[in-house]
Amino acid sequence: MTLLLMAAGRGSRYGALKQFDGLGPQEEFLMEFSIYDALENGFDHIVVITQKDNVNFLEKYLSKRIPKGVKLDVVSQQVSDLPDGITYSGERTKPWGTAHAVWSARKVIDGPFSVINADDYYGKQAFENAAKFVSREADPNSFGLVAYTLKDTLSPYGSVSRGVCKQDGNSLISVEERTKIEEGENGISDADSGLKFSGEELVSMNFWVCKPVIFDQIEEDIRNFFKEEGNLEKGEVYLPFVIQAMLKQGTTQVEVIPSESMWFGVTYANDKETAMSHLKNMTSQGQYRSPLWN
Repeated sequence: MTLLLMAAGRGSRYGALKQFDGLGPQEEFLMEFSIYDALENGFDHIVVITQKDNVNFLEKYLSKRIPKGVKLDVVSQQVSDLPDGITYSGERTKPWGTAHAVWSARKVIDGPFSVINADDYYGKQAFENAAKFVSREADPNSFGLVAYTLKDTLSPYGSVSRGVCKQDGNSLISVEERTKIEEGENGISDADSGLKFSGEELVSMNFWVCKPVIFDQIEEDIRNFFKEEGNLEKGEVYLPFVIQAMLKQGTTQVEVIPSESMWFGVTYANDKETAMSHLKNMTSQGQYRSPLWN
């Protein structure tokens, strides 16, 4: 099984490249804990998508740490990497979005794979549940979404963007993006829409279980994206939107997989202290060894 980590972001709200911030007790990156948990649950191929300038550094860094029998690919997400027949000559440094990041790995992935953010912590049980889904669901058009409870994914330091799941039993119908969710005196609400939430809603934290058929759909969406001139300056192709398009077309079905795990991330600089505390506590409780790698 393959784990794909998206580490090409620029950390605008965090103020630094948070993917490479030493948050662990021995200054491990947050992504290292996800890799560790994945390997413990049968994953044997790690793919990291990052910026071109970070490829050599990250390849050397991780190859010294993860076990020798694990395949490692570090791939750059480049603005110039586009489907045949499409070129872009404008000035743009920001990549084309999370779907394009996944598409960047099309040449190194040929089987089921899980996708996560490199700057989030997802928990051991989440990887176990994802692995169980892959082992029992052989349909090449069946995807999974490892979902978390909204109240457990908020930040005390500001609003967060969350994809709120709409379900029919365990089947995902849609993910509705709410971009300014925060908890105030009157409960949890989205400042943009005014919608209120109980906190028990399941949300997507970008932990998807995909099959290779998604690469063709992403390419089609990128081609459609380039047909709209207004997209090219700042627009992005988002992975959840691609998967929702497949749901709408009936070309895939997505099972909502309860994570049964803690989640935390580092959206804001102040989240760093909380993340470090969590990792320190879990290590002291024996959930992780220190240093993490032998």
